[in-house]
Amino acid sequence: MRGKPITLHATAETLNILKQHIFNWLIWPDFNLIPSSDQPFMAYEPLSVGETIALGECKITSLPASHVVPAVGFQLDSGLHSLVFSGDTTVNDELWQAVNSIENLSHLIIETAFSNKALDLAVASKHLVPSLLVEELKKLKKPAHIYVTHLKPGEIELIMSEIERDAAEFKPRMLQNNQIIEF
Repeated sequence: MRGKPITLHATAETLNILKQHIFNWLIWPDFNLIPSSDQPFMAYEPLSVGETIALGECKITSLPASHVVPAVGFQLDSGLHSLVFSGDTTVNDELWQAVNSIENLSHLIIETAFSNKALDLAVASKHLVPSLLVEELKKLKKPAHIYVTHLKPGEIELIMSEIERDAAEFKPRMLQNNQIIEF
């Protein structure tokens, strides 16, 4: 029913993982080859960190992330404002360098997966805890509405109470299910 394939933009490393472990004819078909390689349902398009793609009037730029598996964050730029989503990441000076160069930054969604008591696990799995989040937010040089995401079930209240206590100056809020952010 489509006139052109769905384009999957991802880093080359992520595309290779998807092809090897998901679209491998064992888990799912390789939609890049069906119904034919000339007219596939899906096209793979490598995206390098820092590369921008245009989707209509909006632009998406991949941002550096530091995680145990290949990952990136994203800048979504409406032309008027930008929203940054950190993706899964940890302490990451490259991310803040990129974020601070965004002239029209208005929203930041950043992960904080664990409470402070799980610092060792967070460091090993390259995630943030509230104490690390505070140190990372100190690197932000622009005003932005800050939303926290990726909180582990069973610890949501504890994580948010630690964030509200330690990062109050940044006024972070928990990203809600089905929340709409217009920018």
